[in-house]
Amino acid sequence: MAPLKVEQYVVGPVQTNCYFAINDDTKEVLVIDPGASADQLAKKICQEKLTPIAILLTHGHFDHAGGAEELAKHFDIKIYAEEHEKETLDTPSLNLSGWEGVQKTYHADVFLKNEQEIDLAGFHIRVFHTPGHTVGGCCYYFPYQNVVFSGDTLFCTSVGRTDFPKGSAAQIIRSIKEKLLPLPDETTVYTGHNDITTIGTERMYNPYL
Repeated sequence: MAPLKVEQYVVGPVQTNCYFAINDDTKEVLVIDPGASADQLAKKICQEKLTPIAILLTHGHFDHAGGAEELAKHFDIKIYAEEHEKETLDTPSLNLSGWEGVQKTYHADVFLKNEQEIDLAGFHIRVFHTPGHTVGGCCYYFPYQNVVFSGDTLFCTSVGRTDFPKGSAAQIIRSIKEKLLPLPDETTVYTGHNDITTIGTERMYNPYL
C-alpha cells in the first residue's frame, strides 16, 4: 500500500482547499482542485522535489479549476474530471468564472465515469459521481488510505451550495447518502473549503443529513 501524505493549500478569492496527494515513497503527486495560484503551486512542487502525475478536478467551478490548465501545461500532465462536467467546464455561466470579472472556459483531458477505478501515482482511486453542487461533481476515494476528497459535495457539518445554475438540493443529499455515507466511519474527508472531517462525524452531526 502506497503511503499517502496530504498537503493542503488554500488558494483564490473564496479560500478553496487545493490538495497535494503525495506518494511518500516515490514523491509522485496528484494535484486536486488547483483553483488559483498555479505559479505558487508549481513552485511548491519544485521546492519539494515532487513529480506531478495528474490534476484531479472535483468539479468545474472557477475556484476549483481556475489554475488547472496553467499547471498542467507547466508540467505536461493531464487534467481529469467526471464525464458529466464537460458542459460546466465549457460554459462561463456554469463555471461561474464571471465572478472574477472575466468569462472563461476550462477543459479536461480525461473524463471519468461513476464508479470507475483508476491507478495514478501508485494510488488506487475510485471515482464517485456526486451531482448536486454541479451536474458532474465527483469525489475521489482512496480506499487503501481511507480518505476521500469531496470537493464541494460534503463539508464539515454542512453540504455544498445548490443555488448555482443546475444545482439540486435533492441530488446533493442523495449523492452523499448513497455514495459517501456508506464509507467507513474513520474515512478522512478532505473538503473543498474549510475544515477536514470524517464520515463518522458527518453521519452523527451533520444537520443536513
